[in-house]
Amino acid sequence: QYHGYCSNCKENVRASKVISLWTTPDILIFHLKRFTFDTCKRRGGLVRSKVDDTVDFPIDGLDMSPYILGPTDDGAPPIYKLFGVSEHSGSTANSGHYTATVRNSKDGKWYHCNDSHVGSTFGEASITKGAYLLFYQRSKGQLKWGGMEKAMTKYKLDPKGAIAQDVDGFIEVKSKKKKTKKPVASLNGSVSGRRGKR
Repeated sequence: QYHGYCSNCKENVRASKVISLWTTPDILIFHLKRFTFDTCKRRGGLVRSKVDDTVDFPIDGLDMSPYILGPTDDGAPPIYKLFGVSEHSGSTANSGHYTATVRNSKDGKWYHCNDSHVGSTFGEASITKGAYLLFYQRSKGQLKWGGMEKAMTKYKLDPKGAIAQDVDGFIEVKSKKKKTKKPVASLNGSVSGRRGKR
C-alpha cells in the first residue's frame, strides 16, 4: 500500500496499486528503474542519482500466470527463461559503462560481454546491483493472437482474419495503385494533366 493524492476528494488517501496484463509476448523485457531525478533543495536544479539495490530475479521459471487476465495456452504457458541482462556500472545516468550477460541459444552456456572481451560465466552472475534490462523468452511454444487462437478456433472464427500469410507468418503487403490525375480542360480548350497557376 502507498499514500496517494485523490483528485476527487482533494485529500491524501491510502491506496493500492495493481497492474494486470491481458497476455504477455514471447519475448519479455523488463526495464529496472535505476536512476532517480530529484530536485535539489539548495539550488533548485535536478539531482540525478543511481539506485544500487540488488534485484533478485529468476534465471529460469519466471511464471507470469498470476498477473495475466486473458486466456493462457497450455502449449505456450507464460513461463520464461532469462537469455540476457544489460548491466550499467557508474554513478549517474550521464556516465558509466554498459556490459551484458547473455545465454547462447544453441548450447545454453552463459557469456559475459565487456566491449571486445567475452568470457564464460553463469546465469546467476547477472544478478547484480548493475542489472538494468532483463530479457526473457517464453520457455515453451509460441503464443499467437494474444492467447486467443484456441478460443477463436473453438468458435470457428478465423484468427488470421482471412489474410494470406506465408509459412513464417508474414503477411504479403501489396503496393497501392497510384491514382492518376484526370486531365483538366482549360478555358482555351487545351487539355492539361495538372492544375496550376498561369
